Amino acid sequence: MRIKIIFKITKNELRNLFYSPVAWFLTIAFMVQCAVFFMKQFAPLAKWQELLLHKNAQFADFGASLTRNVFLNADGIFNNVMQNLYLFIPLLTMGLMSREINSGSIKLLYSSPVNVRQIVFGKFLAMMIYNLLLLMIVGVFIITGFVTIQHVDFGILLSAALGFYLLVCAYTAIGLFMSSLSTYQIVSAIGSFIIIFILSRIGGLWQKYDFVRDLTYFLSMSGRTIKMLNGLITTKDVFYFLVVVYMFVGFTLVKLQNDRSAKSWYIKASRYIVVFVVALTLGYISDRPFLTGYWDTSAQNVNTLHPNIQRLVKELGDDEPLEVTVYTNLLGKGLRNGLPQNRNNYLSSLWDRYLRFRPGIKFDYVYYYDRKPGDSSLFRQYPGKSLKEIAAQMADGYDTPFSMYEAPEQIHKTADLGFETDRVILRLKYKGKIIFLRTFDDAGFWPNDQQIAAALQRLLKADLPGVAYITGDLERSIYKTGEREYSMYTVNKTLRSSLVNQGFNCDTVLLDQQNISPNAAILVLADPKTALSNIALEKIKAYIHNGGNMFILGEPNKQELLNPLLEGLGVRLMPGTLVQPTRNDMPQMIRPYLCETAIYLADEPALRGLRVYPKEKNASKSVKILTPGAVGIAYTSDSGFTINPLLATVPGQAFNKAGLVVADSANPVFTPSEGDTRQMSYPVVVQLTRKVNNKEQRIVVCGDADFMSNLRQGGNFLGTAMYSWLDNNLYPIYTPYSAPLDTLLRVSLSTATILQIMYIWILPAIVLLLGTVLLIRRARQ
Repeated sequence: MRIKIIFKITKNELRNLFYSPVAWFLTIAFMVQCAVFFMKQFAPLAKWQELLLHKNAQFADFGASLTRNVFLNADGIFNNVMQNLYLFIPLLTMGLMSREINSGSIKLLYSSPVNVRQIVFGKFLAMMIYNLLLLMIVGVFIITGFVTIQHVDFGILLSAALGFYLLVCAYTAIGLFMSSLSTYQIVSAIGSFIIIFILSRIGGLWQKYDFVRDLTYFLSMSGRTIKMLNGLITTKDVFYFLVVVYMFVGFTLVKLQNDRSAKSWYIKASRYIVVFVVALTLGYISDRPFLTGYWDTSAQNVNTLHPNIQRLVKELGDDEPLEVTVYTNLLGKGLRNGLPQNRNNYLSSLWDRYLRFRPGIKFDYVYYYDRKPGDSSLFRQYPGKSLKEIAAQMADGYDTPFSMYEAPEQIHKTADLGFETDRVILRLKYKGKIIFLRTFDDAGFWPNDQQIAAALQRLLKADLPGVAYITGDLERSIYKTGEREYSMYTVNKTLRSSLVNQGFNCDTVLLDQQNISPNAAILVLADPKTALSNIALEKIKAYIHNGGNMFILGEPNKQELLNPLLEGLGVRLMPGTLVQPTRNDMPQMIRPYLCETAIYLADEPALRGLRVYPKEKNASKSVKILTPGAVGIAYTSDSGFTINPLLATVPGQAFNKAGLVVADSANPVFTPSEGDTRQMSYPVVVQLTRKVNNKEQRIVVCGDADFMSNLRQGGNFLGTAMYSWLDNNLYPIYTPYSAPLDTLLRVSLSTATILQIMYIWILPAIVLLLGTVLLIRRARQ
């Protein structure tokens, strides 16, 4: 019987709603808004696809998820519609209770056999049904995407639809409560705007204080639908919206019950407090990591840790906790990101996905002030002040209490940070073993999955891959910062792509005095300027004979320094210099193309992107790497190695110039009488493989050493891929997700134009006509 009464109230409320021009106007406005934002993304894609398919033979697809592009990016339909919901819902809910109170009909309801719960639940149920209508309008465009986008990522759309519906129901509960507070509908609407605004912004307030930070962060509505918009449904986000609905519907019940009660004010206030405390308790329980459930609805599971990282997290086991400590130096870089007010953003953006598989991670935070050993710049900047006085001034500038920062002598007792004090740094500790994770000066700041995976691997493994760089004959240095040197890509701790931040240990070896370490996974000989000694040469040959992996880089005019070593491998650096005369560049600026073998060296994202194209498209040949001053490589097929080119000159564009190439003169001319030679294509980088002791030996030989230099950023993605291949693809630990399939539309531009006219003009006009007829008939009655 009680349920029937609730349904009767619901039916009556829906009748009042649709006999009001406000509901029809907002429905039409919402429909037009959805159509505009949908077609804003959809129509240009249809236009470009038709243009590219007819004009560009190389076009295969857009190479990106069209589902995300149309529905979920910053200009997509869901983001914009959800950002504007606060404009619609308060106008719909402002009369739910205030209309009854203002007209006096609420007294009739109280005197009838209807209790307060039935009134509130009936009205809220009516609004939930209306919210389903809004969801159906969005659903029209979801179905359109399903029909028009090839292999649409339907799981993400359903997750986003759930987030939309939960958000609009939460706004409705807020509007219902505010409607019960005033007899004036406009006051109720303004109150709803204010509450929604507060809940959207409260997450950024009072974040410096631990208890308040956790409370306001939980209450904050901002960002609660972000995961759902990206295809990840979590129980804590769903429960958050349910708790918000419970809290404000509960407040409404308390308000109406208090109006009928003659109790003292503190008893009435305690009822609100009870509802609030129960809501917080439920929210706190549902927010615990070990109680949180996850459902990744995306087609590629992009919201879930990659299986390579899941394996590492699983290997950690549950017997020992993983401790993560953030050390924030008041006088270092990235201070703002490490302060308490950014703690929740740090946890959410960096560790949420890890807590899904390892809920017991312990987090700690240490704040201190110190200077980098040997750095006196602070004393020059603040003359006459001590380090403590400088730190106190900085703390005051950042509006933080100086007492929260440990002094240098204190931090030195508890943590040996060494030269890592110049920035925010993370310390990972597991079973007594410690690894540091660095932050970086780029937009991402925090380490990404690749750096975290490398750190976890190092916590688990006793032996770490070493890269040994031979020194003693003026080779390229991993410690110098000059243009031709190799420090940036190897030991530069501030660059996230450097080898030390990808899990490698980089060191040097002086072969005339030292032996090659047994932990050396890769031996590097980079452009020696003087001849190798017999001792060094014999040690290298023994290393190669035993199956060691090696990286050898040469330069023009120094072929004779490396050929005695290379000829034993069936490889030879050709005499002369490769030149490629062009209108704009110096002739020795060779741009060889990426051979097909190179795209399978490692799971570098740039290389994986080339694998999705059909072979006839020759996608890899369109990627060229600048090698400023290179020599061609000749090789034989009877050396015992399988040899394949990784980089080769574009057929017919380069020739081998004998003698000295003058860079600042006219372009060299091919002159056979002077010893110049020309062949169809010259290999510039080759890979060698063979089986030694049941293990594949891997060697890379480069005819240019400059493309791996500081000036060329370490060979960019190709440099990383070659090191990965030489390390048997153990490091870096790549986390490649499968390429999206929803990369093409199924419709032509003309069809998109018809859809645009239908959704923006025809359907809203039909709804307008229907609403007008209904309202006129109602007025006549």
